[in-house]
Amino acid sequence: MTQLALDQHSPLAQWLAYLETLHPTEIDMGLARIQTVANQLQLDQLPALKIVVGGTNGKGSTCAMLEAILLAAGYQVGLYTSPHLLRYNERIRINGVNASDELITRQFERINAVRGETSLSYFEFATLAALLAFAETKVDVVVLEVGLGGRLDAVNIVDADCSIITSVDIDHVEYLGDDREHIAWEKAHIFRADKPAICSDPMPPAKIKEYAEQIGADLWQFGVDFNYSGDAQQWGFAGREQRRSALAYPALRGINQLLNASAVLAALEALRFQLVVPASAIREGLLRATVPGRMQILPGQPTVILDVAHNPHAAGALAQNLQQMPSTPGAKTIAVVGVFKDKDVKAVIQRLLPMVDTWICTTLHGERALPAEQLAQWVREAAQVPVVTESNPVDAAPKVRPVLNQVDLTKIKVLTEDSMVKGFVKAQGLATLNDRILVFGSFFAVGPVLEHLGRL
Repeated sequence: MTQLALDQHSPLAQWLAYLETLHPTEIDMGLARIQTVANQLQLDQLPALKIVVGGTNGKGSTCAMLEAILLAAGYQVGLYTSPHLLRYNERIRINGVNASDELITRQFERINAVRGETSLSYFEFATLAALLAFAETKVDVVVLEVGLGGRLDAVNIVDADCSIITSVDIDHVEYLGDDREHIAWEKAHIFRADKPAICSDPMPPAKIKEYAEQIGADLWQFGVDFNYSGDAQQWGFAGREQRRSALAYPALRGINQLLNASAVLAALEALRFQLVVPASAIREGLLRATVPGRMQILPGQPTVILDVAHNPHAAGALAQNLQQMPSTPGAKTIAVVGVFKDKDVKAVIQRLLPMVDTWICTTLHGERALPAEQLAQWVREAAQVPVVTESNPVDAAPKVRPVLNQVDLTKIKVLTEDSMVKGFVKAQGLATLNDRILVFGSFFAVGPVLEHLGRL
């Protein structure tokens, strides 16, 4: 393949446009291509301590808490996450700051110079660039979020010093399988022999333990090796040997955040001989960690809630979070939603149906987007069924049970718009001061609204 004449001084936007055309498919699972180029770049010599975070939901929050705590403890930290909301630079963070265009394009040039005829996907290029940036800046610790699955994800070229699986639920079935055991087996491949392997799923599939035993990983299971307890004011963590008491609740909102936080503290306990993290750093980090677009509540009236929930498990958690939020009697919830057609959209709708009075269905940008009219039709069809399927997000296994309807399903309004921003503006026009506007469905749904509001 002919390489474009780009160098480290070329604009980042030009590089990104090039990367989008470099590989024939957006998702192409496998490690052979990226491992070949990584070897040429000598990335096996990355000296930093490496923590890899996988799972269906909760990865971003877990990574954010790790980053904030480690920074508070005085370490130099590199963080790699995906996708981004608005700017590519969000994917690579050095010491809590998004990487500069210049740092990123410098790595792109190095990758392009050695890859020869090897074709890399957008995500593979990004992963290599992050690893090179962390090596250049000489960080002490790198936190890497798995993109999809685990076994064949580009991040899995890294030999983790500690691995975390946050949750296992059904998503990306075309790549990972259509049941939790198959998906768990894929995700468990981020574990490494003789290294800590943390799993915070309260009901982990058997394949998690089976694979950990097969390779000799040091498995830490929630409810077995670590746990948490709490009351209205504070919470505490209990690990194999360590206890952390009188902790303030994480700044990140959501009913699953103590699960995520306990996984973080288990990982830090497992790494205690390599990383010294005082209690003060844990307290400070939990209060400072932020993740835009994850149960993000904006100040002012009406209340605006943004969440990237795009699969049934995440939608179930969002529904419970909405149910627990205080609200004025008679207040309405207006949802602005856009989704991709390769998701289990009908199940996502069912999880949130009892909580939403007005649905404004939109069409996201791109070929994978589900048309607004199709989404609206599915909402109308779902509203005919008063009993819905709910997934208890603290309980990774889905359950079928009646849900107390918060809205009158016969009075649900369903509208359409051709973009998330237009949908949000329409919601603002419909909402009273006591109502709440919910924006959800994808990173590509939340991002444009945050940009419209000037929040990023």
